[in-house]
Amino acid sequence: MISHSFCVHAHFYQPPREDPLTGAIPKESGATPFANWNERIHAECYRPNAELGNFSHISFNIGPTLFRWMNDHDADTCRKIIAQDGSNVERFGAGNAMAQAYNHTILPLASRRDKVTQVAWGIADFRHRYGRMPQGMWLPETAANLETLSILADQGIEYTILAPWQADQENLDVTEPYRVPLPEGRSITVFFYHAGLSAGISFNPALTTNADRFVAGELLTYYNADKTQAGEPQLVLLASDGELYGHHQPHRDLFLAHLVDGAGRKRGLAPTYPAMWLKQHPPRRSAGIRENTSWSCHHGVGRWMGTCSCTPGDGSWKAGLHHAFDHLSEEIDNLYLQTLAGYIRDPWGLRDRYIHVMLGEMPVGELVAESAGKRLPEAKTAQIYVLLEAQRERQRMYTSCGWFFDDFDRIEPKNNLAYAAQAVRLTRLATGIDLEPTALYDLAKVPIPCAGPCADQIFHDHLHRAA
Repeated sequence: MISHSFCVHAHFYQPPREDPLTGAIPKESGATPFANWNERIHAECYRPNAELGNFSHISFNIGPTLFRWMNDHDADTCRKIIAQDGSNVERFGAGNAMAQAYNHTILPLASRRDKVTQVAWGIADFRHRYGRMPQGMWLPETAANLETLSILADQGIEYTILAPWQADQENLDVTEPYRVPLPEGRSITVFFYHAGLSAGISFNPALTTNADRFVAGELLTYYNADKTQAGEPQLVLLASDGELYGHHQPHRDLFLAHLVDGAGRKRGLAPTYPAMWLKQHPPRRSAGIRENTSWSCHHGVGRWMGTCSCTPGDGSWKAGLHHAFDHLSEEIDNLYLQTLAGYIRDPWGLRDRYIHVMLGEMPVGELVAESAGKRLPEAKTAQIYVLLEAQRERQRMYTSCGWFFDDFDRIEPKNNLAYAAQAVRLTRLATGIDLEPTALYDLAKVPIPCAGPCADQIFHDHLHRAA
């Protein structure tokens, strides 16, 4: 019997909304009757999909910062999601959950050190929650370059999912995975999703009103006829934001449930996921990737760096904000290294391992002592702890959502500025050195195309509210 399979990948993620001082999400009036958008989307999407068992039949990733909030808000739903992945591990020897780089940073725009930390934190968070090493990792906005993919491979990640236009081949056959060669003889497996079907389910609500009709009228038509005739197994992968299923489009959680556990099977299509597919069908072909590409921008990563035709407005402020944050990062990092010199042999390794403190797996004193090779004075340990918290906020200020839209007068850029202000405040507490003048100088040069407060004013207000 010809093996035609399909996979739905759902990327579940929300930008961080927590106030960096209180750790709580401020009330968001647009989310009424819920207190904030996390709660509303959870009620409309995450919980119902878990209750329907959808997480056992799809490939999925949940952003670590979202999962952290979800576990505090509704631990029972988290347990159901983790158990549904675990049932596949027990039955098939491969789970269907994927990890995600931690802070949803556009990794091609990040320094190599930050890429390593983002991947290490994402892996550690996944292991903490699922109890196993992830085989796959979702890249934020599928933004990729060879350095990013090499770091995934270095840290034991076997595969990722990309858009077909990120491959360096025209007319790519997306019904099978590809081996992507990396420097020094390494490689990583990439699944390229089906562009037409993925866009259709994401942006055409009429396609997802009836799962049986979708399979017969859409999904079945996209298998490669030559491979079908030759009896070759094929996989069609659909990728979209997970919030589509119940939040962006009401009742699509029910559509998804019938699609993956009914409608597909009736037509001879077997639902699967990448890790299970690779157990029987390792990549046969190779493909390169186009550097600095993503799924949300057909111009590489342009929408996160300036005005781009992917969005209709004026994004001239984006490059200036990136420059200001990059300069601030250099100053914070220099003070971090200077303070740890003579005490910590591998400051960046310490930062990578700080995720275990963030997850509550070990006390900070134990981590610092291990990294120093001895127990340090309490005051020095406390100083290093504050600097590590500054590094945590420094990572958070690069959350991609702050650059996704052209409108600067949104909560996402303001939140990133709040996290930057908190990083400056913590660095000052630890070292006595105030980086506010440097930050304000750079932020004042960011061209803001709106009548609201400018970047430097927002930063200043957050910093002095903290004081």
